[in-house]
Amino acid sequence: MVNLGSRQILAIVGFVGFVCIYLSTQLPLGLPNLSFVQRNGSHFVVDGKPFYINGWNSYWLMAQAVDFSTRSKVKTILRRGASMGMTVCRTWAFNDAGYQALQVAPGKYDEDVFQALDYVLVEARRNRVRLLLSLANNLDAFGGKGQYVRWAHDAGVDVGTSNDTFFSNPHVMKYYKAHIKAILTRVNSITGVAYRDDPTIFAWELMNEPRCPSDPSGDTLQHWIKQMSSYVKALDSKHLVTIGLEGFYGTWSSDRLNVNPGHWADSLGSDFLRNHQISSVDFASVHVYPDNWTPDLNFEDMLKELLDWVSVHIQDGAQRLDKPVLFTEFGLSASSKGFEEKSRNLLFKTMYEEIYGSAKSVGAAAGSMVWQLVVDGLEEFSDTYAFIPWKERSTYKLMVIQSCRLKALFDTTATRKSRSIQCGKMMVDGIP
Repeated sequence: MVNLGSRQILAIVGFVGFVCIYLSTQLPLGLPNLSFVQRNGSHFVVDGKPFYINGWNSYWLMAQAVDFSTRSKVKTILRRGASMGMTVCRTWAFNDAGYQALQVAPGKYDEDVFQALDYVLVEARRNRVRLLLSLANNLDAFGGKGQYVRWAHDAGVDVGTSNDTFFSNPHVMKYYKAHIKAILTRVNSITGVAYRDDPTIFAWELMNEPRCPSDPSGDTLQHWIKQMSSYVKALDSKHLVTIGLEGFYGTWSSDRLNVNPGHWADSLGSDFLRNHQISSVDFASVHVYPDNWTPDLNFEDMLKELLDWVSVHIQDGAQRLDKPVLFTEFGLSASSKGFEEKSRNLLFKTMYEEIYGSAKSVGAAAGSMVWQLVVDGLEEFSDTYAFIPWKERSTYKLMVIQSCRLKALFDTTATRKSRSIQCGKMMVDGIP
């Protein structure tokens, strides 16, 4: 038996304590270090370097991560997206009261579903993909604002007859703020890192496509955005915040009403310029669906509408907002008139050229995100815009080239030859 002196014992105890503390602050083995994305005027930066986004939407990640038998789909899409050079995925951080709900009642959460979201964050980080997490839905899918209003109604609160009271009723707003706090302060069960301290999260989105048509003046939604974005910032000073708007102009921006796809868009209670001028909102979001908004136009005219829509928002981001503009949804429905893969490719190419041209000239376009990418076996989460990229080879090529071009704008350490080799490798590796 070895006899240890008191100093040796104290030294061993101290070392063991140090190791325990050190291990408790480390990420699981194999997870890379990431830095937070920040904003500098109308541009995103990471470690002081420009950051342009070629990304995508897969809103179903948390839902598929709940069941261990389907988690492979989450791993597949994140690995594939990364192999295509894509850097940000937009997905839902909400599911209210429905099947596999995250929030089963106001302020009450299913721990298994929360652990599924933890898993999504870990797999995203493993692949160096950041997540744009949306906190609620204007639509009924996955609960939406209507579920919050129903919860308040069931609690005996007079919420009127419109779901728009989500944006004004103090009781409902309290529910939503509690959800914000639950998400932002969540400590990941796998990494031990609080969400608000995790750079895997690119930004918080207040709501998917918020609309408040019951108040076309826009005052109700404006007040709600101010209050909620400020609340997010009070809880989390490290992450960027965006609203989740589609980009429509309201009556406050009278000189831009002609840009809207129709007069119906003037009275939805939102305003691209007014809403994004709020100081606690870091960047502007825009959606792009000319086939849905102007279905009677022929395809050539739809592309012209897209060009006008995109270019005006980029211009406003630079000249009126001094904030980045991120096109967080765009796509072409397979059910649109005369759809062919080549028409989707032309729409993608048109969008990508506008983004790249702006980025190359140091404009306000921060990037774009395809709606949406899926994998085999996700019919229930699919829609007419969804596709499996590696099964659409010409579209896949366009997406990889965009990733390569944007990366080349700020990756000044690599030679042109090495960038070309890396781009070619992504094209070959990504297709089975």
